[in-house]
Amino acid sequence: MSEIDLIQLATPGFFAAMGLEKIVLDRQAAAGNDTAIGFEKRDSIASLVMGTASLYVPLALNALLAPVAPGKGKYRKVLAGTAVGAAALTTVADALARREDDSKITRFAKRIRPSAGVAAVAAGVVTGSTTWAARSSAKRLWNAGGSKRDLGTGIAVTAGALLAWDFIYYWNHRIQHESRWLWAIHVVHHSSEHYNLTTALRQPVADVFGMFVPYGLMAWLGFRPRVIENARAVNLIYQFWIHTEAIDRLGAAENVLNTPSHHRVHHGVQQEYLDKNHGGILIIWDRLFGTFQREGERVWYGLTKNINTFNPLRIASHEYADIARDVARSTSWRERLSYVFAHPGWGKKQQTTDGEPLTLAS
Repeated sequence: MSEIDLIQLATPGFFAAMGLEKIVLDRQAAAGNDTAIGFEKRDSIASLVMGTASLYVPLALNALLAPVAPGKGKYRKVLAGTAVGAAALTTVADALARREDDSKITRFAKRIRPSAGVAAVAAGVVTGSTTWAARSSAKRLWNAGGSKRDLGTGIAVTAGALLAWDFIYYWNHRIQHESRWLWAIHVVHHSSEHYNLTTALRQPVADVFGMFVPYGLMAWLGFRPRVIENARAVNLIYQFWIHTEAIDRLGAAENVLNTPSHHRVHHGVQQEYLDKNHGGILIIWDRLFGTFQREGERVWYGLTKNINTFNPLRIASHEYADIARDVARSTSWRERLSYVFAHPGWGKKQQTTDGEPLTLAS
């Protein structure tokens, strides 16, 4: 007998809840309450398309990367070799481009440096992310010793898995807001200027390019892979309902749980709301680690520089395009690595060689 997929089981409820939310918001608007932004047809369609894409695009990307995957890919050395070779070429081009003469070699170095730098960074990131994913998977860490510490099943184990997943989720969510490389993955979820249950389904499609605190650590501790998968599903299902303006405050529950009010703050673009309330089910992690912010003034949603599009391809790729642009303009490895790995706002204070400020779409 196959295991029950909790996400599939909950899917009809997701759509029923969206319909109910629409009814509630319409009634609130009819009663004169204009605080909710509500639905926008094209925005909601884009969110639903992104939700569907988040299920299938990762499968396609994994298949595409399989030939160069570390350890078993037929061409695994090609990707690493490309990263090293492009990095070496970029380093040489940097040195030659700094020369003050106008020789052919100097001009050639300046011409090839942008594309070489982008190739080096892209190949390096893919090499690192695929290697990390292969070495930190739940299956691998379970076979590497977790099975010897098998915690079994039961209420206590399930509760422990939920707590462990939520704790790791907090840190992974937080670092996705603090490193531009990971923000490029997560920005999809924040790209809507609306906030409703369809926004909950606007999920990233490029997790394969990220390096995160591995949930596989739970397997190493003795949680069975299926128990871990159920914890993931429960966490995801819980977070669906907090993406709404139809629910106000929840009294004492606000002290412990992540609620619609707390998560509205997380999606806010006001300065006091940025990079706050990263918890999944519990808000206690934010309280403990200094990232908690209570909802005050009315929240405005989206990005600090909105992309103004409902095109799913643009939604999924805009930050990667901006990163490639900034890396191509860079003249040193410090700049390149900062544009990729530093906080998403790092480039806003940097200057191009002609004195014009760079801005990010985040």
